[in-house]
Amino acid sequence: MQSQTAISERQACALVGIYRSTLRYQSRLSEHDFALSGRIIELAQERRRFGYRRIHALLRHQGVEVNHKRVSRLYQAAELAVKRRKRRKGVMVPREPLALPTKRNELWSMDFVMVALASGRRIKVLIVVDDCTMEAVDLVADFGISGHYVTRILEQVARFRGYPKAVRTDQGPEFSGRTLDQWAYQHGVRLKLIQPGKTTQNAFIESFNSKFRDECLNEHWFHTLDHARVVINQWRKD
Repeated sequence: MQSQTAISERQACALVGIYRSTLRYQSRLSEHDFALSGRIIELAQERRRFGYRRIHALLRHQGVEVNHKRVSRLYQAAELAVKRRKRRKGVMVPREPLALPTKRNELWSMDFVMVALASGRRIKVLIVVDDCTMEAVDLVADFGISGHYVTRILEQVARFRGYPKAVRTDQGPEFSGRTLDQWAYQHGVRLKLIQPGKTTQNAFIESFNSKFRDECLNEHWFHTLDHARVVINQWRKD
């Protein structure tokens, strides 16, 4: 009304039915929201593929009691929305030097090896290795292994062996999803994701994979999944 006519602000507000103070009001963050917004921005920069829901979960893990709607509002106000993309290329993680652990259960490494049956159908073998003792903590073969499947395997192993302090993996969808992240948080396990294409950052399990292929996979011809499981388990125990 004011931009198109010569009417005053007082007259325009009277006609619309609002106070002039309401018209002039500009939203300002409270001290609490200002601090919370800063923490949200820090977490978003550390976890670049996390949306406001996972940021909210991290805040709750750190003892911050906040409603998810407030996190969503501050997240959007800071223009932190994650861009959608068709293919997940990996999580941004800082590079860490490869150090040899000195204690049992200090660090486990996980990886997948693909195996072809006599019929041509492929199966996946999940390899879990203790980087200190170089033990085959577990070798699990199946047609498909999801993130939920991985956590069930780790939970079964931990019942008699104990939980590791950290687990190192690549950025495959089974390892970088929410399921393994939540399992690790619940049990105080740190997840270490290597950079995409940097297999040397997980060199201990790559060495074990070569040993597994040479001594087990190249020496046997698997007829069925059950046959593969029996042979692989015998090799693991040996």
